Amino acid sequence: MASARASAAGAIAVAAVAVFSCYVLFSNGSKLSWRRRMSRASRKGEKKGLIAAVGNTPLIRINSLSDATGCEILGKAEFLNPGGSVKDRVAVKIIEEALDAGALVPGGVVTEGSAGSTAISLATVAPSFGCKCHVVIPDDAAIEKSEILEALGATVERVRPVSITHRDHYVNIARRRASEANILATNGYRQCNGHTKEAGEFPAVSMADCKGGFFADQFENLANFRAHYEGTGPEIWEQIGGNLHGFIAAAGTGGTVAGISRFLKEKDPRIKCFLIDPPGSGLYNKVKRGVMYTKEEAEGRRLKNPFDTITEGIGINRLTMNFMMAELDGAFRGTDKEAVEMSRYLLKNDGLFVGSSSAMNCVGAMRLARALGPGHIIVTILCDSGIRHLSKFHNSQYLSDHGLTPSATGLEFLDSQ
Repeated sequence: MASARASAAGAIAVAAVAVFSCYVLFSNGSKLSWRRRMSRASRKGEKKGLIAAVGNTPLIRINSLSDATGCEILGKAEFLNPGGSVKDRVAVKIIEEALDAGALVPGGVVTEGSAGSTAISLATVAPSFGCKCHVVIPDDAAIEKSEILEALGATVERVRPVSITHRDHYVNIARRRASEANILATNGYRQCNGHTKEAGEFPAVSMADCKGGFFADQFENLANFRAHYEGTGPEIWEQIGGNLHGFIAAAGTGGTVAGISRFLKEKDPRIKCFLIDPPGSGLYNKVKRGVMYTKEEAEGRRLKNPFDTITEGIGINRLTMNFMMAELDGAFRGTDKEAVEMSRYLLKNDGLFVGSSSAMNCVGAMRLARALGPGHIIVTILCDSGIRHLSKFHNSQYLSDHGLTPSATGLEFLDSQ
């Protein structure tokens, strides 16, 4: 009798678990489409090798800024990822999801149009998945980024900067290169775009044993957003113990600020999430006023090349799929001068050697700290180090030529804002 009751109880327990499991699966499946299930690679178990070292970066107190504001200003040290930047997370997620979906196979080539960091991350992690990497990069990006890419074994095309609407914008070229690789995988050298091709006519893809291409599309691929919604955001929340008042970062593709802000807002809607925007970018206006341009700019007074800025990898004049996922309370503007001065201030006072986007994020952290007042905890992202910015952002002659020679002795460069 006791055995029968035990069996009945066990059956009830199993049934309850089954019902709950169905509820969980149904609930997850009914949420927004971007809440894609974990990739097959992630479900298989713990990651190994190089990709296992991506993420779980420390959250460090920026002492000088914290002491100056009476807030706790913390930086997520993403420059400690294997590839040296926050984009390692995105590269891993994009490749994992592409492999999972069958859009990329081992031996295939990942193509991307990038000003540097995403390209370096893709070139770093692609071999761990058995893939190759081809990058199209604007020729005004710091030359050391191209040199790093070539040293990592990637194929590199440097092209002149043009509007995203131009067919030869570096992103559009990268998209074409992936298509060319797929044609090679299917037809060999025989035919492309309706006419015969010979070996050597596809400079972007490897002629030997080509197994197709995949365009990473970091600006529109929501794997970018998911890398931070599923990874960086939860890490910050755990490291901070759920005690957070503000988060701020700049945006290029928008994946970082979107993924982190949305995750944090879901955890605690009271957390203030802000954007810091560099010169020439339209995102500040979009967040503050709901439009990408001011009235004057909309009337045709906008510069043809608004990206006259020393910062790299941040700022944009269009809305990406990734940025549209952001949950933001407001935005601040930053200047090139402030970014340069901030980088030197952090090096002198904290020993932090940061790149242009990290410096701009710290300018933003100061803006947010002053807006919230003393006693608050604020997190920003230290995207990469200064080692990739030696020819421009950390080059004295270049700064002098552009009227950006640092001269501040403290934080007075922020006082005018």
